[in-house]
Amino acid sequence: MAGRILKVSTLASVVFASSGLILYNKQLDLNDLSLIRFGRAAATTAAITYDYLTAFKHVEHGTMEYWELKSKVHRRSAERLRDLCCANRGTFIKVGQHLGALDYLLPEEYTSTLKVLHSSAPQSSMEEIQQVIREDLGMELSELFVSFEEKPQGAASLAQVHKAVLHDGRTVAVKVQHPKVKKQSAKDIVVMEALLNMVHLIFPDFAFMWLVEEAKKNMPLELDFLNEGRNAEKVASMLSHFPFLKVPMIHWDLSTKRILTMEFAEGGQVNDREYMKKHGINVNQISENLGKMYSEMIFVHGFVHCDPHPGNVLVRKCQKSKKTEIVLLDHGLYQVLQPDFRLDYCRLWQSLIRSDMSGVERYSRRLGAGDLFPLFACILTARSWNAVNAGISSVPVTNAEDVEIRTNAALYLPQISDLLNRVPRQMLLLLKTNDLLRGIETTLKTRASSSSFLNMSRCCIRAMARHKRNKARSRRKRLQITLTESLSLCKLSLYEFFLWIKGSVLVNWITTLMFILQ
Repeated sequence: MAGRILKVSTLASVVFASSGLILYNKQLDLNDLSLIRFGRAAATTAAITYDYLTAFKHVEHGTMEYWELKSKVHRRSAERLRDLCCANRGTFIKVGQHLGALDYLLPEEYTSTLKVLHSSAPQSSMEEIQQVIREDLGMELSELFVSFEEKPQGAASLAQVHKAVLHDGRTVAVKVQHPKVKKQSAKDIVVMEALLNMVHLIFPDFAFMWLVEEAKKNMPLELDFLNEGRNAEKVASMLSHFPFLKVPMIHWDLSTKRILTMEFAEGGQVNDREYMKKHGINVNQISENLGKMYSEMIFVHGFVHCDPHPGNVLVRKCQKSKKTEIVLLDHGLYQVLQPDFRLDYCRLWQSLIRSDMSGVERYSRRLGAGDLFPLFACILTARSWNAVNAGISSVPVTNAEDVEIRTNAALYLPQISDLLNRVPRQMLLLLKTNDLLRGIETTLKTRASSSSFLNMSRCCIRAMARHKRNKARSRRKRLQITLTESLSLCKLSLYEFFLWIKGSVLVNWITTLMFILQ
């Protein structure tokens, strides 16, 4: 028996030593091992689960002490999640960024903590970047570029961007995928799915499986840079009537599934108020133009850029025309809305803007919200139910209302989870897009301005008219629909002019003067 144990021990030692030697010779990063990544994720999940199970045992529900403790547990858990995402990188950071963008859907402790992941993405070494370029383009850097900056302009969860100069003198941005991301992403999603299922067994109210489903569907698309290039060209053509929009041109001869070479575009991030002030850029104009772009994408075309976080939306003054431009980057993830879904979504927003509560209920139900339609309306607009009833286009946003919404987000987390599992998958990316845009508006202090609702109304009117024209069988009917559309748009323009007159400095001055004279 002792001899058998000695043999087994010797064999195990040899295997262990050999494995160690192989790992040393290959200089393998332990973070590349699935076992390490899974162990780290499992340990974090266990720690968060244990914290929520035990923290509230000796505290009475609903007391001030309970809410203070709950906030602390949320914060601790969010920090653990953030650290896990930073350690495992890749897909974990991508999902963490998604969570960080879900303002009004998750407690503030989570969103504020996870938002830092947009600036905490990993960087690949120059040797790894050169290897990807060599493998995909079959040439060395010096053969392709006159210069290639080693320090990346920006690093994201899936790739990083370098500034380079072509032999013909043109400056380009070269987006290169992190070499290990594609291989790790499928395994990471399996790990997330398994761990979230375990959490769901312990906490039946927790139902965020939609996150994994979305990652499973969207990750292959985001990892194909040729798909990103096609999306960029499509949206540039689709929105070519907006002179303020700039989409960098793609260099197809220097692009592959892992490399995307495009025209280099400079500018400040869309949430950088100091940059805009320094360059004489009007924040209200930027906010209005951003709303026009996205309303057109969502309601008219049903082809929606789903990652408008500040790093992907730049603003600048055009050197030639001196006009303000919005530069739209990162076209890897677009949502194609089904026609029926798009039209119901269109009708829902029309009902919300008009304070038509029967319409809000009808179209919310058609979009899968069921009896949770009041919650759905609040999530969609980021307004309280009282504001939705009174009219979101006429009731201004207040700080007290924002606090109320955040408090309710924590109280109604089970219902929110249930709702997000009910609605069509298309809705999830739209909610993420809404939240990112709302975050930009909040930073620019232009949130819920009347112009954003007017632009949405215009696009809804045009979308509905186009749908009716396509279904009309006679020329007379089509003409009637066009005239009705023109009349509705004209009324909207007159109302916009009235609001401008009402808010103009001259009118305010005259009103004040008349008051003094009286």
